[in-house]
Amino acid sequence: MSLAVCVFCASGRVAPEHLALAGEVGAGIAARGWTLVSGGGRVGMMGEVARAARAGGAHTVGVIPTGLVDREVADDESDELVVVAGMRERKAEMDARCDAVLALPGGLGTLEELFETWTARYLGMHSKPVVLCDPHGHYEGLLRWVDDLTGTGFVSAASLDALVRTTTPGAALDAVAAALPRAS
Repeated sequence: MSLAVCVFCASGRVAPEHLALAGEVGAGIAARGWTLVSGGGRVGMMGEVARAARAGGAHTVGVIPTGLVDREVADDESDELVVVAGMRERKAEMDARCDAVLALPGGLGTLEELFETWTARYLGMHSKPVVLCDPHGHYEGLLRWVDDLTGTGFVSAASLDALVRTTTPGAALDAVAAALPRAS
């Protein structure tokens, strides 16, 4: 059975280097024989990661809320396109279908997804690896702020350890592989 990686990332217009990053991650998922789970849109980084994964032979699962089918332009080329009622159902379905989470640069939606899965990992609600791939410093200011919160008592050092931080797609995919149980 193939391992499934859920990728959180931007679904709108972004700089070319971010699209290239998404393509490299999608190709890397395919090269490892994994399944991609994504937000089900076909534009921006979300679309690029899915196209690259499919081009490499990966099975792709897109999960999209009814209200975003037109806005995010649903990826009707997904091997499975799951349309759900809303954002909470989207996250629950994506979570149920994946073995690991990999976050790439994104906006508010990506941040919300990242923080929810990171927090749940720290609280022991799941044991899936949560990996951040940030080669261009997109999250640098945010992570510096979160790191600084450890001195205030609001964030523990152990909670920071629940997120694996990487700066290359290869390191991110290696971190996912290293944290997953070995198949027998």
